[in-house]
Amino acid sequence: MKTRRIAALAVVAGLGMSLAGCSQYAMLTARKNFKEANGLYSAQEYERAASAYEETLVDPAALEAAPELAVAYFYLANSYDNLYRPTRRGEPANDDLLVKAVENYRLASERIVDNPDMQRLSLEYLVASYGADKLNDPGQAEPIVRRMIELNPDEVSNYIALSRLYEDSGQYDAAEEILVNARSVRPDDPAIYLQMAAYFNRQGDFEQTMVALEERAGIEPDNPEAYYTIATYRWEKAFRDFQITDEEKEQHVADGLVAIDRALELKDDYHEAMVYKNILLRMQANATTDQAEQDALIAQADELRDRAEELRLEQQAVAAPSGG
Repeated sequence: MKTRRIAALAVVAGLGMSLAGCSQYAMLTARKNFKEANGLYSAQEYERAASAYEETLVDPAALEAAPELAVAYFYLANSYDNLYRPTRRGEPANDDLLVKAVENYRLASERIVDNPDMQRLSLEYLVASYGADKLNDPGQAEPIVRRMIELNPDEVSNYIALSRLYEDSGQYDAAEEILVNARSVRPDDPAIYLQMAAYFNRQGDFEQTMVALEERAGIEPDNPEAYYTIATYRWEKAFRDFQITDEEKEQHVADGLVAIDRALELKDDYHEAMVYKNILLRMQANATTDQAEQDALIAQADELRDRAEELRLEQQAVAAPSGG
C-alpha cells in the first residue's frame, strides 16, 4: 500500500514538472513571437505583425507565466487598426479589421494590469475607435471614458474627451457640465480653460469664451502665449463677425492690442505676437479718418512686420543646426 502511494506521488510530481515544463516552453515561445512581432510592427508590416501577435497570445499558459506579455493585445489591436481603411468602409473584410481592433483594445484594457500607461493608452484608442471616422458610435465610447475618469480622476484630458462626446451628440448642457467638473478638479490647469474657451466659441458665446481665456491668463500671468491667445480671439471676432457694430469692432481691436502688448512685454522677441499686432494696428488704421494718425499706425505696423520677419529668420537659423 505504501509502495502504491509513493508511486502515485511520483506520478503527480512528474506531472507537475511536466506541466511546469510546458508552461516554461509556452512562455519562451510567446516571447520569441512577441519579439518577432515587435520587429514587424516597427517596420509597419502590420499584417504580418498581427499574425505574430496572435501567435504570442495563443497559449494562456504563457500569459500566466509572463503577464507582461499582455501588452501584445494592444499592439495586435493597433496592427488591425492600422490596416483598417476608412475609405473602404462597408467592405466586410475591411470592417472586420476594425472589429478585431476594438475587441483587442478592450482585452488590452482589461488584461494589462502591471502597466498603467499602456492600460490608459488602450482605453484611449478604444474610445477613438468609436469616433466619427470609424464606428461612429459615441454611446459606446461614453462608459469607457467614464471608466478612464474613475481610474484617473485628476486627468483633465478624460473630462475633455467626455465633454466632446456629449457636444458631438448635441447634449450641450452635459458637455458644459463636464468641463465645469474638470475645472473644479484641476482649477490650476490651463488646458481646461483653453478647452472651455474653444467650447464656448463653438457655441457662439464669445463673452464666456473671453472669460475662460482671461481666467487662463490669471493662473499663468507670466506666460506670453496666454495673452497672445486672447489677442487672436479678439482679432478673429473683429475680422470675421460681420454682425457686430463698428464701435464693437474697434473695442475688440483695442482690447486685442492691450493683450498683445502684454505678451510682448513678457517676450520681446515673440515674432508671432508682432505679426498680430501689425494686423491689429492696420485694422485700427482703417477705422480712423485722421490721416496723420492712420499714417503713424501703418508705419508702426510696417516696422513690426519687418521686425517679426527678421526674428523669424534668426530663430529659424538658430534652430536649423540642431534640427539637422
